[in-house]
Formats: sequence, structure tokens, C-alpha cells
Amino acid sequence: MTDLLVKLYDHQDSAMPVKKMANAAILVRRAMASEKYRVLEWVNSHFGDGWAAECDVAFSRQPIGCIVAVAGSRVVGFACYDTTCLNFLGPIGVDQVHRQQGVGRMLLHVTLQAMANMGYAYAIIGGAGPVAFFKSCVGAIPIPESTPGIYRPAIK
Repeated sequence: MTDLLVKLYDHQDSAMPVKKMANAAILVRRAMASEKYRVLEWVNSHFGDGWAAECDVAFSRQPIGCIVAVAGSRVVGFACYDTTCLNFLGPIGVDQVHRQQGVGRMLLHVTLQAMANMGYAYAIIGGAGPVAFFKSCVGAIPIPESTPGIYRPAIK
């Protein structure tokens, strides 16, 4: 899987989509420290211990580098940044039941805005799975010769 590059200095503020998600009873916001273990448990059960480990790193940052989508009092999606490497976005995932509803798009925009607010001019999406999604949502472009990138064979 290739790495992607996203330009942040032209990134549109995500306030409007946040309102839209809130109207759909899904709130997208930064996770709180008191929610760490619930979020990590959810990520581990839906996406595995590798992504949960990266999410754990996001909680060690200040401000916390984990953005969550919450329906009622339940996590339905998450996105992290500055976990595997500084300036990297990911992992990002949405519960299967809530896919195709704009939740992933909203998580992506809010996370990129958080990165832009920290002063990053670009974001890297490492080992991007759904390349077409990232291209259509934020104009991400492939980084030449970035496969396999930093994600070498994992320790098993």
C-alpha cells in the first residue's frame, strides 16, 4: 500500500460537516483522557491490536491525537494522528454499521483540521488502504516509491 500526501494549508474548515453529523445524532470530537480504555477496547475489537496500539500512542499526546465519532454514548469511529510517525494521519476506521453515512469523511476532515491547527502544511497517510476515498475526500496524491514505506513486516 502506498503513502499519500494531503495539502493542509488549503484545507477547508470542518465546522459545517461537524454540524451536519451532529444533526444526524453523530458527534465528531477529540477524545478525552477519561475515555481512553473504552476507545482502545472498541478499536481493538473492531480493527485489532495493531491499530489499538497506535491509538494508545494518540492518547499519550497533548492535545490527545485521537478524534472519535460518537452516536449516543457509543464509539462508532475514530481517527488518529502523530502516532506511528509525526505528521502521519491514521489509523482511521468506522464501524461497519455506520459506513457510507459520511462518518469517515467527517473524521478525516476534523483530524486534518486538527493537524493544520498544529501548524502542519501537509499530512501523510501512511499505507493508505482506500486510496480512492482519500483522493475524492481531500485530494490526496500518491507519494512515489512509498511502498512499502515505514510499515515493514510486523513482529508476530
